[in-house]
This record gives sequence, C-alpha cells and structure tokens, in this order.
Amino acid sequence: MKKWTAILLVLIGALIVIRLLPFTSFLRMLDTMVHEFGHAAMTLLLSGQVERIELNSDHSGVTYSALSSHWRLIAASLAGYPVASLFAVAMCYLYRIRKQAAGLVLLSAIAAIMLLFFVHSGYGVWWLAGFIVLNSVSLLMGPKVQNLYYPLLALLALTEQFVSALFLLLAALTAPSGAGDATNLQRLTGVPAAFWSLLFVAIALWCVRAGLYQFVKERPPVKAGAMARA
Repeated sequence: MKKWTAILLVLIGALIVIRLLPFTSFLRMLDTMVHEFGHAAMTLLLSGQVERIELNSDHSGVTYSALSSHWRLIAASLAGYPVASLFAVAMCYLYRIRKQAAGLVLLSAIAAIMLLFFVHSGYGVWWLAGFIVLNSVSLLMGPKVQNLYYPLLALLALTEQFVSALFLLLAALTAPSGAGDATNLQRLTGVPAAFWSLLFVAIALWCVRAGLYQFVKERPPVKAGAMARA
C-alpha cells in the first residue's frame, strides 16, 4: 500500500509540474497520437481498412476504420488505451538505457506514417508536422538537449495515458453513451462501459508504476565516446 501511495504522489506531482509548463499543451497530443495509431495498427493487423484519423486541438482523436467481423471490431476498439499505456512505458525504458535518440526517431516515424497515410486535414496535419520538426531539432542538437526534451515527453506520455483513462471512467459513470472506446465496446459486447473503462484505468495505473520504475532504476554508465560528444 505504501508503494502505491508513493507512486500516486509522484504521479500527482508530475502532473502538476507538467501542466504548469507553458508549452506542454502542444506536446500533450502525443498520447492521442499513439492512442489512435494503436487503433489503426490493430485494424491493419486484422486485415481491415483505415479510412482516416482526426487529431483535434482539444487533444481528442477519432480513427475511422472498416473491419469485416465482430471480433475484429472488438479487438480494434480495445487497442487504443493499452497501446498508449504500454508505449509510454517503452519510452521510459528507452530513457533508462540511454536510447533517447532511438525513441525520438521512433516517435517521428509514427508521426510521419500518420501524416502520410491517415491524417490528411485539420489541426492534426499541422501538429504532426510540428512534432516531427521538434524531434528533428532535438536530434540535431545532440545528447544535452535530448536529455531534457525526451524525458519530458516520456513523463508526459506516462501521465497523460493515466489521466485520459480516468476521464474515460468518469464519462462511463456519468454519461455511458459518450464514453468513447468504452461505449463502442459496450455496444459490441453488451458489457457495460464502466467495466471497460475500469480495465483501462487498471492497465494505465500498472504502466505508471512500471514507467516510474524506469526513472528510479540505475541507468547504465555513459560510454566514453558518448561523453565526448556530450
């Protein structure tokens, strides 16, 4: 219990600090990008078709897709929140093993794929292009800048995936017909939206614990060559 209390306190502290920073409103779309990419990737893995993805300025997003069977629709609807949660943990892990550059390349690749194939109009086009530029500048500036920029992205992804799951739970409890993925899953399975949102919250909380562990665990020493470049 004490461990979970400490995790929640750290999470709350990180949320407060991140939300107070003036430029993080733009970067918070990262969670939405990965969430919608999760839906799209699962759709394609199940031989479906992704028609388009919308990323909105209020940090919401929608993936429009077509799948041939009921269970495929369920799997695609399930993918968004867990993919965003697990991806946030992967970002934290890459930071711990000093692979920030690889993480930025991966993020930029996802943004580029979405820009080329899925997001063709609206705010999302400009956001994805701007995000790729920011990542490219960080890569060009070297390890000193990456050591500031990348962990901010990782912590932001970790906190946002948890907050978005909490908001989904609140929506499922107060307005089940407007609870996004949980509502879709209720319609597809008959299981209440509250159950699905609670499942997503549980996954998100576990991922917060796993992600924060990557930040407190000892990092490998910097190699001599990397130190010289820094």
